[in-house]
Amino acid sequence: MANPEQSSKDLSDAFTKKLSLASRSVHADDYINNHQAVAPPLHVSTTFRYSRDPEKLQPWTNLNPNAPHDSHIYSRDSAPNTTRFEALLTSILGAPSLTYSSGLAAFHALIVFLNPKRVAIGAGYHGCHGVLSILHKLNGLQQLDLTLDSDLALLQKGDVIHVETPLNPTGEARDLSYYRRLADEKGCYLTVDATFAPPPLLDPFKWGADIVMHSGTKYFGGHSDMLAGVLAVRPDREQWVRGLREERLHLGSVMGSLEGWLGVRSLRTLELRVRRQSENAQRLVEWLDGEVKARKGVVGEVVEKVVHASLQEEAKVEGSWLREQMPEGYGPVFAIWMKEEAVAKRLPSTLHLFHHATSLGGVESLIEWRAMSDQKCDKRLLRVSVGVEGWEDLKEDLIQGFEALKTVGE
Repeated sequence: MANPEQSSKDLSDAFTKKLSLASRSVHADDYINNHQAVAPPLHVSTTFRYSRDPEKLQPWTNLNPNAPHDSHIYSRDSAPNTTRFEALLTSILGAPSLTYSSGLAAFHALIVFLNPKRVAIGAGYHGCHGVLSILHKLNGLQQLDLTLDSDLALLQKGDVIHVETPLNPTGEARDLSYYRRLADEKGCYLTVDATFAPPPLLDPFKWGADIVMHSGTKYFGGHSDMLAGVLAVRPDREQWVRGLREERLHLGSVMGSLEGWLGVRSLRTLELRVRRQSENAQRLVEWLDGEVKARKGVVGEVVEKVVHASLQEEAKVEGSWLREQMPEGYGPVFAIWMKEEAVAKRLPSTLHLFHHATSLGGVESLIEWRAMSDQKCDKRLLRVSVGVEGWEDLKEDLIQGFEALKTVGE
């Protein structure tokens, strides 16, 4: 596993201040280099030779003197590409990080490790609710509603408060400092799914998170071509990483070497992509919301409302929890509620730059009639994941799509 202390030390030795997010995304894994190639190689081996010296053989140890930071035994424990990926994530997230085969694998590992009797969770990604339902079948784990005071009153020491922010599929934000206070009052762990607000948009550890989860499939991958999950542990609880890693070995939810290589490639441009996507989304949201509220043009005729963290009341108040929690932007995902289900179902097929597909976080813009993957969702809701295209082009695509709906209606 990557050593975050070594990574930070090697970088700080050469510079008088902590490197920026963009620089760390490119160089935080330099200490692992053992080849002259600038681009990290792709290693696909699942197993690694032990030392030929019998005197150096020790159980579950396989130190390579030529590459002490890149020594491995079996890929279910560690491998070169995932080790690099974890080194980058540790620097970027500011906390020891482990990777998993998917976001849901990471969430499952989190719950298994903390082993609560109750988990308070609100609306959000339906897959996490599915994991909790499976665990309920196995051990009676109780799922509580994060929005109900009567449910929160049932929380006890050692339980988990799981907060997704911004929220799937609407992009609305939640106040992490409030949930930290609640966790302290109840003796609970605070875990945060920050998939929709990767660095530089949100640092959940600043607001008291114990463990932060990301579906790395989304923005960390960024190109719609890899599955990954990530858990980062609060630095003062770094000892948890050893336990999580040991359990991951037996859960078998380690990510593949190709995915680790793709993850390293993708993190190099994380900040560039996320800032661009967030700015694009902000502009589109402002335009759409203005049209809806003014009941102007074709947008005002067919759209009921637009939902995004930037439209929350707190986003308009200087010094509010939201503006302090997300000072760098409010995320690239938002929701559009159409006035009619039939219109919501039809709109994606009228667009050219927005692909009608599930998932999010890639360089390309996506729109999803959300009922396709979440049958409990309002049938009028469209989830929009904004990519890196020119926002003006995306605006024009939406306009022509709304116009096409009007033509069909006539």
